[in-house]
Amino acid sequence: MPRSAFGQTILLIGVLLLINQAVSLISIMIYIVQPNSDQVEQLLAKQIRVMFIEVEEPAVSTKMVKAFQKETGIGVYLEKDAMQEGLDGAIYREMSSRNMSALLGGPAEVRFTQSDEFLFWIRPPQAPDLWVKIPLNSLEEANYTPLIIVLMILGGLSVIGGWLFVRQLNRPLRALQSAAHQVGRGEFPEPLRERGTTEIVAVTQAFNHMSKGIKQLEEDRNLLMAGISHDLRTPLTRIRLATEMMSHEDEFLKEGIEGDIDDMNTIIDQFIDYIRQDGKDKAEPADVNVLVSEVVNAESINERIITFTAGTLPEIPIRYVAIKRVMANLIENAVRYSEGDILISTGLDASKQFVEITVDDSGPGIPEADIDRLFQPFVQGDKARGAEGSGLGLAIIKRIVDTHGGQVLLSNREQGGLSAKVRLPVTRI
Repeated sequence: MPRSAFGQTILLIGVLLLINQAVSLISIMIYIVQPNSDQVEQLLAKQIRVMFIEVEEPAVSTKMVKAFQKETGIGVYLEKDAMQEGLDGAIYREMSSRNMSALLGGPAEVRFTQSDEFLFWIRPPQAPDLWVKIPLNSLEEANYTPLIIVLMILGGLSVIGGWLFVRQLNRPLRALQSAAHQVGRGEFPEPLRERGTTEIVAVTQAFNHMSKGIKQLEEDRNLLMAGISHDLRTPLTRIRLATEMMSHEDEFLKEGIEGDIDDMNTIIDQFIDYIRQDGKDKAEPADVNVLVSEVVNAESINERIITFTAGTLPEIPIRYVAIKRVMANLIENAVRYSEGDILISTGLDASKQFVEITVDDSGPGIPEADIDRLFQPFVQGDKARGAEGSGLGLAIIKRIVDTHGGQVLLSNREQGGLSAKVRLPVTRI
């Protein structure tokens, strides 16, 4: 069964059309063709009976035969003469022979031939040595070309009608699909036009209401986080100023307080990054290799070696600043949770539909059971990866990549360490 609505509609129309044609053909055969055929055979049988009225011997005079043929076109021939007239090329009709035998009261044989005119050849039981040739000018050999043309036209019109119907039905569905993708990426399009069938209109209305609610919820959350960050930074600033006035004897306490303030500011920045996700950035074609090179140069430190292997990539539509944040977070995680070299590579996947950015480290890795859980907000790694930070790093990465229609994959390397792979679609979804 086809999966698309168009395929299912065309299949349904085709099956119904086939059933309709079959029923029509059977009806025509039963109610039109068969009665006409029976009537023709009855008329032919009557003409045969007229020829052999009161004939006791199976013989017909030549004079009567010629006179009868001149008036009616019906000829009577001996079998050898009939062969010369075209009997040898005539087609035997079993059903007509049985019917004619019943009508004439004895074994009869019926053949027909098609040349300039349609000819019936009948060997009557009254004269088995003779063949009666009866021309029927109104009959012709069956020609199915008009029927085939009609069926093709009907099939074509059915396909066109199905295509127009499904196209009209799918147009609002495609708009709904595109809008759903936008909402999933954190974008909120204008309310969809309500059109189509009543069911589609109802779904569109529900989607518009849902989109409006999600947008309002997002705005409320952003406002709440902005207020919280503002309310927290103000007392943190006062505390920092107060620490500057502490005496030198309290230097150790002062450093601890300033460290706590820096950590709190970092956590607040992560909260803001998580809810912001650079939604105002516009996706534009960019070279991923250039982006990764910029991040590697910015994140490189003297104690660690970061090796970047660039593959051949096409330019793809991305939010440049957001993807830089993704790469910076991945490199920071690799630096924080490992001690060896860090390997970064780019390339296309096997289908050439996605650009892949891979960051490999040589740390302890992550338990397989915890990989999916780490993408949730405020979830941190266990003993293997430490417990620093707020647990928003991977959640921010996943949120940004999801808005691009991509994927983030984590896996443990066979030689040890963690491999983080970011897949971004070549074509904007």
